[in-house]
Amino acid sequence: MREPQVALAGVAQGRTILGHPVGLFVLFFTEMWERFSYYGMRSLLVLYMVDHLFLHPEAGHSVLGFGLVKGGLEAIFGPLEPQPLSSQIYGLYTALVYLTPFFGGMLADRVIGQRRAVILGAVLMAVGHFLMAVESLFFPALLFLILGSGAFKPNISTQVGSLYPPGDPRRDRAFTIFYIGINLGAFFSPLVCGTLGQRLGWHYGFGAAGVGMVAGLCLYLFGQRTLAPDLLMRTARGPKEKKPLTRDEWRRVLALVLICALNIVFWGIYEQQGNTLQLWADRNTKWNFLGLHIPSTWFQAFNPFMIFLLAPLLNTFWSWQSRRRSEPSSIMKMAMGCFLGGAAYAVMILAAHGTGPEEHRSIAWLLGTVFMLTVGELYLSPIGLSLVTKAAPARIVSMMMGVWFLSSFFGNYLSGFLGTFWEQMPKGAFFLMLTGLGLGGGLAIWLLGRPLERAVAGNGRRHSN
Repeated sequence: MREPQVALAGVAQGRTILGHPVGLFVLFFTEMWERFSYYGMRSLLVLYMVDHLFLHPEAGHSVLGFGLVKGGLEAIFGPLEPQPLSSQIYGLYTALVYLTPFFGGMLADRVIGQRRAVILGAVLMAVGHFLMAVESLFFPALLFLILGSGAFKPNISTQVGSLYPPGDPRRDRAFTIFYIGINLGAFFSPLVCGTLGQRLGWHYGFGAAGVGMVAGLCLYLFGQRTLAPDLLMRTARGPKEKKPLTRDEWRRVLALVLICALNIVFWGIYEQQGNTLQLWADRNTKWNFLGLHIPSTWFQAFNPFMIFLLAPLLNTFWSWQSRRRSEPSSIMKMAMGCFLGGAAYAVMILAAHGTGPEEHRSIAWLLGTVFMLTVGELYLSPIGLSLVTKAAPARIVSMMMGVWFLSSFFGNYLSGFLGTFWEQMPKGAFFLMLTGLGLGGGLAIWLLGRPLERAVAGNGRRHSN
């Protein structure tokens, strides 16, 4: 099958760093700062709501829109105490962050192009982070962050693919490098924003997230000349005829939609790291080291730190498998990622055994769980990003990247919904539920893997990473 025409490289033959266009590293550091701001704010969000904003029944009434949000949730789920209420808000916020990229992708594909969409998104998110420093504007701040993320997320990722011509083998490796940038920001953010928020005051942490977003915007504006022209710019120079999708393109689109739907369960259990696992880290984990008390938000630096360690090792392992013609297809890798995500919570079942409400356990349990979640993530997330840019029809590639993020929308809301059972179930039973969901999701992907591979490839050729 002819490689889908995702990009015509405008700068790939120019100056390179480590064999890749300079533009890759502009996008790398722009995304790093955006992820610094997002994960810095996320590391504090649940604790901020549970321990401060909604701590007392009357506390939230000074927050603009609190009555509307709480009333709407309670109309569906019944009376909500601070923890389940905070979990629902966390789930809705992180879900909507991944819903709006679908519309942001359409906006870029049809109206303003990827570059302007990224700039618009960065400005909106910077405003949102700074609004978080004002308690009464908590919900308007979340709205700015949601809208900004919608414009930013799908259009920064598709620009990575645009740096490479069709069939260029560097594209998969470029997405792995780009993914390291994501996790570089995610690693430093809880160390900086989390520490400032827990030690100096919540608003210092949120303000630091805003500074990070401004840094990313400035870097992106400075590096514009190193990027390939986005799809809308290239289309404007060519013929204006709009052709409908072909039968083969529709088949690939539908296959990608189904793949994204099958990922929902993985994100539902994975995102517990910012929700119930953060509560476990804060309430049930020992954080004293050499006489020093470490902020519990540092827990959220485990995952990106392990990405740095494991991504090169897995790339080497996959290359070794490829030489032996035993490398799994992209979709089979994603099934394995879901299996590993479910298995990770078996560690927490053991950690929770015999643990009382105030009993503190070793940090090793969280390390083991996050290790397995991280390997699962590497088998699923960057592989999926690369698959979308390879298989999606060129004229709707940003919208299809938005569809990829839709799986995170439903998964993040599922994360918040599952978190409402945290105080209702024994902790061992809660983690058993997450284990079953992950293993079930992996089984579903595995069973449908072969038909999906044929549909995505078009002629039976497998997409491997």
